[in-house]
Amino acid sequence: MDWQALLLTLRLATLTTAILLVVAVPLAALLVLGRSRWLVLVEALTALPLVLPPTVLGFFLLVLLGPRTALGRVIIGVLGHPLAFSFSGLVVGSVIYSLPFAVQPITAGFAAVNPALVDAARLLGAGTPRLVSTVLLPLARRSIVVAAVLSFLHTVGEFGVVLMLGGDIPGATRTLSIVLYDQVESFDYAAAMRTAVALLTMSIVALVAIYATGAGRRMSQGDRRG
Repeated sequence: MDWQALLLTLRLATLTTAILLVVAVPLAALLVLGRSRWLVLVEALTALPLVLPPTVLGFFLLVLLGPRTALGRVIIGVLGHPLAFSFSGLVVGSVIYSLPFAVQPITAGFAAVNPALVDAARLLGAGTPRLVSTVLLPLARRSIVVAAVLSFLHTVGEFGVVLMLGGDIPGATRTLSIVLYDQVESFDYAAAMRTAVALLTMSIVALVAIYATGAGRRMSQGDRRG
């Protein structure tokens, strides 16, 4: 087991999940409570990483964050180095790539809240921030758990974005998925099996935890009703 890669992977997944929850909650509230016709475009862009090949997304981010673009040059001026081939760049790429795995469960959870409760809160003078914090979040807490676990696992297992945007730098951008690829490429199947089993075990444990709380089952039933 490459313990350095394991720790980096867990660090990346934890940080990405924390950022995604901060971003996904207001975005999901906007999609559920908003009335603008442009929200369809916002929802489509949010779901884009689900259908866009990871290598394509990684390539676009590599170009966008590189020194040849205005944004890339600004980032270099602020940080002193480009985001590409750095841990910070991996965080940016992971947040974008795993965004739908955080937004969609929370959106489904918010949408499942009884509209009468939302209307009552508005009649009592609750603004959108208070409505989200006192009504939607408590009633959709299981959806928050699902979003967090799915975002974490998706980040742990991502490969294409990591490879394109971060490369294979030990201690900086080398995650377990890259380690597994390297081990298979070098025909070290014994080591590859250990790495694969570790990734499989993390996924199974997390999913069992979700379904044990009933959150995963409720989300699946909500998808079928939709």
